[in-house]
Amino acid sequence: MVKLSVCIEMLWNDQPYEERIRRVAALGFPAFEFWGWRQKDIPRIHAAMDTCGLPVSVFGLDPMGMLVRRDAQAMLVQAMRETIQVAKQLDCRTLIATTGNTLEDETYEITRRRVVRHLRALAPLAEDAGLTLCIEPLNTLVNHHGYWLTRMSEAVDIAEEVDSPAIKVLMDIYHQQIQEGNIISNLTNYAHHIGHFHTAGVPGRHELVGGELDYRAIFKAIGATDYAGYVGLEFSPTKPVEEALKETLGLV
Repeated sequence: MVKLSVCIEMLWNDQPYEERIRRVAALGFPAFEFWGWRQKDIPRIHAAMDTCGLPVSVFGLDPMGMLVRRDAQAMLVQAMRETIQVAKQLDCRTLIATTGNTLEDETYEITRRRVVRHLRALAPLAEDAGLTLCIEPLNTLVNHHGYWLTRMSEAVDIAEEVDSPAIKVLMDIYHQQIQEGNIISNLTNYAHHIGHFHTAGVPGRHELVGGELDYRAIFKAIGATDYAGYVGLEFSPTKPVEEALKETLGLV
């Protein structure tokens, strides 16, 4: 059975993050997650975690979107060091890294080589801290026009070249369904490179029931692999939040 993690960035947006954590715990989910950390009150989040007994499954290397940037290695290394300290405070073992957008004045391969170099600089820091850093492909057809990394095969190819146990791929099923489809085949073939999953309904990035994806079958396929991490619920519901989340529990 897959382990579900609720992304609190897209739910209960009128509530402080610590209240969102309490609501996730009250619904019986085993973990929560969020995006960047710099604009959040980390001590309050930590206190809510302790009160509820709820771990954080993943959050973002902050600032995000820097992997493609020229002359960014020193900034990335410093950001990684700072993010590692927050991960230690929150006892979190997985981080997300987004790449940033395509640089129009250079080829894909030139950018790719820079991304590999940047990840090779970050990998030893993650390894020493016992962390996994997941690079995330996104869709450019609906949500992230111009984003550089879009396909699972490209992300896995980068992870293989970096060749570190600390560098893996975040497979966002919503984004990949829009960009390339082939969901169950890709998650099965690349399972050993996947460090986290995100989910949402297609179209619209809404709840998991009622769209074009059969999440019951997808969860079954994930469960048939050796993947032991969390599957994040990163969607904006069209119905009451509690109803949408309880409905999702019925899929696993």
